[in-house]
Amino acid sequence: MRRYLVVDLEATCDDQGSVPREEMEIIEIGAVLLDPASWRIEEEFNAFVRPVRNPRLTPFCTQLTSITQADVDRAPGFAEVIGQLQDWLRPFRLTAWGSWGNYDRRQIRQDAGFHGIGFPIEAAHFNLKDRFTRRLQLPRRPGLGKALDIAGLTFEGTHHRAIDDARNIARLMPMMYRATPAAPSS
Repeated sequence: MRRYLVVDLEATCDDQGSVPREEMEIIEIGAVLLDPASWRIEEEFNAFVRPVRNPRLTPFCTQLTSITQADVDRAPGFAEVIGQLQDWLRPFRLTAWGSWGNYDRRQIRQDAGFHGIGFPIEAAHFNLKDRFTRRLQLPRRPGLGKALDIAGLTFEGTHHRAIDDARNIARLMPMMYRATPAAPSS
């Protein structure tokens, strides 16, 4: 079964600089598997991850993501969650995977390196923000919320929750990959 994977992550963060970019750690992985013939979501994966470099979430991070300290305290570590993700993906043949920008790919690579494991997704990565921007010939790369507005869609779920962001990115896939792009509404 060929499938397209959309991944979104949330990571430790702070608006006061207490969590440097090179020390950010994944705290939630959300992923959806799509049938590329219909772009329907067929399977979902969602897991919290316990951070080790900055184990205490900042108030900014909790407010931004709605992920609580209790959520990450009871979560397994990165290597275990990546193992679960790989087990979940095993029955499928990935055509490719994508994320809204390159941040997610870089963050997975950073965390995998820190934990001494290989990159866990064996398929080509596509920057879906760039694809959306080029496909609709937009002057600037929009954030996910703006992209949904352009597509005439409203955000479903909670902003900055990995699984909800992945689901919403998936809703944009038909617009990015159909034969004739729709004209942007704004």
